Amino acid sequence: MADQAEGLRELMKEMRPSREKKTRIIAVASGKGGVGKTNISINLAIAYAKLKKKVVVLDADLGLANVNVVMGVIPKYNLYHVVRKQKSMREIILDTNYGIQIVAGASGFAKIANLEDDERKEFIEELQELSYADIVIIDTSAGVSSNVLSFIEAADDVLIVITPEPTSITDAYGLIKIMSTEIDSQEMSLKLIVNRAQSVTEAKKVQQRVISIASQFLNLKVDYLGYVYDDPIVSQAVRRQVPFLVLDPASRPSECVMHLVSRLENVDYKEGGGMSKLLRNFLKPRKEM
Repeated sequence: MADQAEGLRELMKEMRPSREKKTRIIAVASGKGGVGKTNISINLAIAYAKLKKKVVVLDADLGLANVNVVMGVIPKYNLYHVVRKQKSMREIILDTNYGIQIVAGASGFAKIANLEDDERKEFIEELQELSYADIVIIDTSAGVSSNVLSFIEAADDVLIVITPEPTSITDAYGLIKIMSTEIDSQEMSLKLIVNRAQSVTEAKKVQQRVISIASQFLNLKVDYLGYVYDDPIVSQAVRRQVPFLVLDPASRPSECVMHLVSRLENVDYKEGGGMSKLLRNFLKPRKEM
């Protein structure tokens, strides 16, 4: 398993020189399932699309995919067809009504979650078809596997999603610990997102605990990116299969996602300023130094 993981990670690294332009790869990971990782991935993508970015969400939860389900999209083809060489990556890319594209995962196929060496190589080669995008957001599977570690190592930014639940915090630390031993920590950009926070105070306590432990016991730097409020609009959006940033752009979770993107892009965003405020700050000319 270690040799397989190393081979896939090397192949992911090889993607970078072949890209005509710099595609920013953001991997969204979690120590356990059920923390809202897919929801975060989709709404981050939509926020980026509002900044006129070409965004692709890759459902890399190979075996238990659900990005298309959350968005109410029924794909005709998915990654299973790519692995089986029935379709190319470009042929399965789906446009959506939200300004982003998705690559649907293959739910219910155990084989795709445990690829052989040659299958892994061919799969990664297919991923180069996404190099036209400005942003590729990889919604990884929960926990740690050779696939997850490979996607994480290939990413420019790794966003770790946790909730205030003790089990989520413990599992997130376990994920970070394995990452610190399997991946060159000097090359990783780890950022923490606290999901389903009841308050700013709660979110800060959770992030301080994780960041402090990672620093003290793993000598690893983890940055705090932000939080997303626990709000009924999120569950409503899931039931209606519409991203909450679309269902209610003025909601607290939507504001939080805009804050996350502004920090990732290093631009100003003030609560209540709206998307137009963010766009003005992002696009306004800068004085020459």
